[in-house]
Amino acid sequence: MLQKLVSRWNRYKYRLVPWIALNLWKNERTVRLVAEDSLDKVISDQVVEASLLKLFRAFFLNDLSDRAEFLNLLPENIQKNIQSKYNETLTDFQSPKQTEKNSKGSEMDLNPNETLFKTFGFIISRATSSLSFAGRGVFVTTGRVPKGAVVCMYPGTIYQQYEPIFFQSICNPFIFRCIDGMLIDGNDKGISKVIYKSCCGRDRLGPYKTNDVTWLTEIPVNPLAVGQYVNNCSNEKAANVCYQEFDVPTTFPIELRQYIPNVNYGHNAERPLRCVVLVALRDIEEGEELFSNYYTIIH
Repeated sequence: MLQKLVSRWNRYKYRLVPWIALNLWKNERTVRLVAEDSLDKVISDQVVEASLLKLFRAFFLNDLSDRAEFLNLLPENIQKNIQSKYNETLTDFQSPKQTEKNSKGSEMDLNPNETLFKTFGFIISRATSSLSFAGRGVFVTTGRVPKGAVVCMYPGTIYQQYEPIFFQSICNPFIFRCIDGMLIDGNDKGISKVIYKSCCGRDRLGPYKTNDVTWLTEIPVNPLAVGQYVNNCSNEKAANVCYQEFDVPTTFPIELRQYIPNVNYGHNAERPLRCVVLVALRDIEEGEELFSNYYTIIH
C-alpha cells in the first residue's frame, strides 16, 4: 500500500505548485528558460499547420472507403470543395462501394501507424518508461525523428481560465497549462473522459466528426495523440522534445478536423481551437524515449 502511494506521489508531484516552488531549482536541467513568450515556438505556426495537414490528408485518403458514405451527406458546396482537393482519389461520393473497391489492393490499405511512417518516417508508441517511477512513456519504435519535426500532440478538453475544472483536476496528473492560462485535460479516464466525449458529441456535424475520440482508446486513429504520456526530463535524461502551442485556424479543412484530438469545453465558436504539439529538439533515434520539460519559465 505504501509503495503504491509513493509511486503515485512520484508521478503527481510535478503538478503540485508548492512542491514545484520548493524544488524547481534543485534540478535546473528540467527547466526550460525562454526570454519572452514570442520566442517559445521552436518552429513556426505555418510549419506546424503544414505538418498536420500533410499527415491528416494521408489519414483521410487512407480512410476513404470508410468515409465516403458520410461525405455524401455533407452539403453540396462542401462536397465540391473536397472533390476539388482530392480529385485524384475522391471521384464519386454517390458510390462508396465503388470507391472501396478501387482503393483495395492499393497503398490505401495502411493502418494509422503505417500511414504515419510513410508520411513522417517514424512510428511512436506508449510503453513502460525507462524511468522507474514514471509509469508509461512514449518511445520512437520505428524510424528516426528529425530535428524540428512534430512528433506528438497533447490531446484533451480545452478550458478557458474561467471555466470549471476543479473536479476533473483532482488526482489528475494530465492537466497542461498554456502560457495564457488555458488548460488542457489530457486524462483518458474517469470524468475527464466523459466530458471530452460529451463535448465532441455536442460539436458533431450530424454523422460527421469534428474531433478525434479514439485517443481515449489504446488504438488511436491519430498515433500522434499520445503527448500526455511524455515524461518529464531529469538530470540524467535530457529533454529531446518541447511543447508548442498552436491555434487551429478557421480555414483548417473541415474533413480533416476529425483527426484533431482536442475539443473546447465551452461552446464558443468565436475562439480558435487550441492545440499543443511536441516538437523534436534534436534528431531522435529508434528506441529512444521522448522527454520534455514540464516547466517553461518566461522572463
